[in-house]
Amino acid sequence: MRRIAKYDFPVSGVRRFLEPGPIVLVSSQCKGERNIMTLGWHVVLEFTPSLIGLMISSANHSFGMIRASGECVVNLPTTALTDIVVGIGNTSGAEIDKFAHFGLTAEQASAVAAPLIAECHAAFECRLHDDVLVDTYNFFIFEVVKAHVAPRPKHPQTLHYTGDGVFMVAGKTISRKSLFRPGML
Repeated sequence: MRRIAKYDFPVSGVRRFLEPGPIVLVSSQCKGERNIMTLGWHVVLEFTPSLIGLMISSANHSFGMIRASGECVVNLPTTALTDIVVGIGNTSGAEIDKFAHFGLTAEQASAVAAPLIAECHAAFECRLHDDVLVDTYNFFIFEVVKAHVAPRPKHPQTLHYTGDGVFMVAGKTISRKSLFRPGML
């Protein structure tokens, strides 16, 4: 192994290296209104029950809808939707119907009122599990109560935002399954 030289880096930019995962589209519905927001700040918290954390800014139009309804759908777009992902993130659901404006198909979910986005590779129906961090940090803890995933491709090309309008693309896989102990996969 070789040593890697490093330089001082502004702490405000560490998200470029630590971003938590693929960009998702979070759909919500409350009192007859629906919306979609682009989100990059999420984390898996537990396997069983399946818990995920989402940091949703209180300034976002979806925040109030999700806070009031206690549910949402986390939809996983692929690179085919890159321009739509950016467009959704740059518009407000208070001003437009994002489903209609971006030509997306709302599909009825089976466990929550919020709609699935038909054009996404996967959709995870979520119910609020714990809101203890919402008032302080805008951090929602959801339980995934129903998951829908397209059978192919097994490893889709997903978007990972690094800031400054730049995305990395995931999709290539490297297997090290043989190095794992049984039960650690």
